[in-house]
Amino acid sequence: MLMNWVEKAIVNNPVRTTLQRHFEMPILMKMGGRMQGGRALEIGCGRGVGAELILRFSGADEVDAFDLDPHMVALAAKRLRRSGDRVRLFVGDVEHIDAEDGAYDAVFDFGIVHHVPDWRSALREVHRVLKPGGRFYAEEVLDKFIHDPLWRRILVHPMHDRFGHEGFAAGLEETGFVIVDSREMWGQFAWFVARKPCEDAARPCAHEQARADDRAVADRASEGGASEAKPNEIACRR
Repeated sequence: MLMNWVEKAIVNNPVRTTLQRHFEMPILMKMGGRMQGGRALEIGCGRGVGAELILRFSGADEVDAFDLDPHMVALAAKRLRRSGDRVRLFVGDVEHIDAEDGAYDAVFDFGIVHHVPDWRSALREVHRVLKPGGRFYAEEVLDKFIHDPLWRRILVHPMHDRFGHEGFAAGLEETGFVIVDSREMWGQFAWFVARKPCEDAARPCAHEQARADDRAVADRASEGGASEAKPNEIACRR
């Protein structure tokens, strides 16, 4: 579902950029950890701010990003022109992502899924294109905001079957994700990090072993161990 001009103005302005850079991206990285290289996807890239932040802060080597609106893709291409072949942009639909199964180590969503009438189908597509062990980083707008009488007058959103914090969490789990962490603010906004389980449940993925190593390093440091030891970053690989 395309945004109306009011919402485009809201999300494509310096205030929104500042929030993404100094609040949303840091909280998602704190919740889910950085990638260790690999390939990331952003769904609904807008004018390219999210893809720029993913390249700068997530640890991804490459970022693919798409938007339903060709004009937004053109703006993103202009913004990201210096990133060269590290970024690939295209017009696309989150319900039909143009990628093979297991193509990405991480997928990022900066407030896009709530625009999709059949939002569960979007989650299924995200799950499909993630590698086993890959992570879904999502910032989402909840039903309390969408159904607010003031915002209903100004913005255009699907009204039927919208989700709250618990509803989105349930949708993730029904799709096959394991929730790593989630946060909520004012009952109107939420952040989630979810993991696609490894194919072999008896053996941890490489990134899960890395997280266990991180915890061990942190425990030793808190007990006066070698402070120079650096935790592993998440290894999003099979």
